[in-house]
Amino acid sequence: MNHIPTYELSVFRPVHREEGDYVPFGSNGSQPVPGFELYSSQGLKRSPMGPLKSAFYRVSLTVNGSLDMQIGLDHYVHQPRTLSFTYPNQIFSKSNASADAWGYYALFTEDFLSEFVPTLRMPEEFPFFDPYGQPLFQPSQEEMDVIIGHILRIDDEMRSSSSGRVRAIRMHLYLLLHEARRSYERQGLSAVPSTDLVTRFRRLVSRHCMDKRHVSDYASLLSVTPNHLGRVVRSQSGRTPSDFIRDMLLIEAKSLLRYTSKSVSEIAYELGFEPATFGRFFRQSAGMTPLEFRGMQD
Repeated sequence: MNHIPTYELSVFRPVHREEGDYVPFGSNGSQPVPGFELYSSQGLKRSPMGPLKSAFYRVSLTVNGSLDMQIGLDHYVHQPRTLSFTYPNQIFSKSNASADAWGYYALFTEDFLSEFVPTLRMPEEFPFFDPYGQPLFQPSQEEMDVIIGHILRIDDEMRSSSSGRVRAIRMHLYLLLHEARRSYERQGLSAVPSTDLVTRFRRLVSRHCMDKRHVSDYASLLSVTPNHLGRVVRSQSGRTPSDFIRDMLLIEAKSLLRYTSKSVSEIAYELGFEPATFGRFFRQSAGMTPLEFRGMQD
C-alpha cells in the first residue's frame, strides 16, 4: 500500500513554484504544452520539498550553487554542472539549496515522448531512468553547453506560435536526453543490477517498506539469511537493517505530516502504529514530536 502523496503534473506547480511566479521563461507566460513543463530556478521555492512522489519524469540541471537531493534512501549532492533524473513514482525530496543555486528543470509525463520512444523502453534507451542506473552525474562543460542549448531552444518554441511547436519541443527534449546519454556512456556509467548486497537491500526497502517491515522479508527477497544480511549491513554501514526500515517509515511519516491534513492519530494508524508508539518513534527518529514537525512547515 502506498501512503506518500503522488502528484500529477497538472497539479504540481504550487508545490515547487512561488505564488505569483511570473518569471518570463519556459512554462511561465507561454501557451501550455500538454504533458510538459520547463522552468528555471528563478521563482522556485527555496524551502525543502518532499518527500513525495510524482507521476512524471524530471530532468534537472544545476549550473551554479548546490542543493541536497534524496531518492528513496539514497542521498546526493547537486554541485555546479550536475544533471539529475527521476522517473514516475520514485520517492523524492530536496533541501539545503544554497543562496546562489541556479539551474533549469523539465517535467514531462510518461507518454510525452511516446512518438520517439515507447514508455516501456525509456529505461533501456536512457539508462539514468533505470532503477539500477545512476540518476545523478556531471557532464563536461561542452556537453552541458549542448544540453543548455536544447533547453533554450525549447523555451523559444514554447513562446512561438509557429506550426509544429509541440513536436519541436518533443524533438529537442529527446535530443537533450540523447546528449545526456552520451555523457553517461562516456563516463562508463551503466544500468546493471548491483552486486552489492547493501545497495540492493536499501533499494528494496525504498520500494517495499509499507508492506514489508521485517528483516526476514528482505533476506528472503535477497536469498540470504537474516543473520547474514544483518552482518553485511552492519559491517558496511555501521547500522542495522532495522535502522534503514525505520528511516523509510520516517520518510513516509514526514510526507503525510507535510502534505496531508490527516491527524497524527490517523497517520499513526495508517503507518501501522498505535498513536503513543508513533509519537515515541517519531520523536526518537526526528528529534521532535509529529506536531512540532508539522508546525515547522507552516
